[in-house]
Amino acid sequence: MQPHIIISALRGHFAAQIIAHQHLTEYVLNHQARLYFLSSANVFDAYSKYPSYETDKTLSESIYGRLKIKIENMLLRLPQEKMGILRIPMVFGNGSPRIKEMKDLVLANEPVEVFPNLIINVTNDDKLTQQIHYIINRNKTGVFHLGSKDLVHHEEFTKEILDRVGTFNPILKRVYTTNEDRYLAVLPKTNKLPKNLQFSYQEIIDHHVLK
Repeated sequence: MQPHIIISALRGHFAAQIIAHQHLTEYVLNHQARLYFLSSANVFDAYSKYPSYETDKTLSESIYGRLKIKIENMLLRLPQEKMGILRIPMVFGNGSPRIKEMKDLVLANEPVEVFPNLIINVTNDDKLTQQIHYIINRNKTGVFHLGSKDLVHHEEFTKEILDRVGTFNPILKRVYTTNEDRYLAVLPKTNKLPKNLQFSYQEIIDHHVLK
């Protein structure tokens, strides 16, 4: 089997992921093929004062972010027409682990952690799938930031979601990592998608999180 399009959304042992992507980049280089890698806003988690754009330099303080940077750097050594780096923010979908965990905690009367100073953008599986479908169909390559076009505080976003769960009084555990606002958000500037594929965080809450 010789695929022409490879979408990498691997999870698992970090060292194994690196080896797998070494093989993938080698394959793409030697075949008529293109590799799309689902990366993360965490490649910028060392920069907390601003949202991040496609051409910003990556720098991470987390092991997860550094793994993503290492794999991104492999792709950046490929000819651009052979690769796509798709950086995504926090993913919230109907069946997503984050939403499921929130529901379970509320039902068990356990506290839900919120980060009052964290400013994020968000996506869900439906929107992300539509955007990736467009990028592949139109033979787009390079670096893309695939999240909501606007930003929201993590606490505010979480409260709005919990309001949809039901008539509970959820317990919130506020976690302060800093006294100042910090950003973990990836916004598009150079590689914007068409208007119909852009969305707000409110759309994620209204139409997709808790139907």
